[in-house]
Amino acid sequence: MLSLSMLNTLDHEAFTTALHFAFELSPWVVERAWDAHPFASVEAMHDAMMSVLDAATTADKLALIRAHPELAGKAAIAKQLTAESNAEQASAGLDKLTPDEFARFHALNAAYNTRFGFPFIICVRLNDKASILEAMAARLSNDEASEIAQAITQIGLISKLRLLDAVTT
Repeated sequence: MLSLSMLNTLDHEAFTTALHFAFELSPWVVERAWDAHPFASVEAMHDAMMSVLDAATTADKLALIRAHPELAGKAAIAKQLTAESNAEQASAGLDKLTPDEFARFHALNAAYNTRFGFPFIICVRLNDKASILEAMAARLSNDEASEIAQAITQIGLISKLRLLDAVTT
């Protein structure tokens, strides 16, 4: 566990290194949020990180979204997920899909990626297999701007849970 008081004393590089896991393969979010330190709470620290995302260019947002793996996708099968993504996908049972469920995830991942050019993002820790599949199907009808916004919202939930798990006050 990391303590908030300790994080508040770290220099820019050490802060980024300590919290690099919060945003999937995208330490730039944490790096840019350091400017807002010291933080009064984990929530305030996360708010600063989300402000970084709010101010980010569409290209930066898309890079962050594209850094996320498909749910029950190739990276999961090849055991190439980050430790955080692996645990999160397992928490929703995505590591124990039936052949039919796997086929459904594969088809929806492909349709979503074809339509939007990036992977479907949802906070799997707040969902189960059924609700994830339902959301994937429903969100296919959204426009790209709505899906970028939805992905950033979901990334916010994912990163907040990761920080709350790792940082004590």
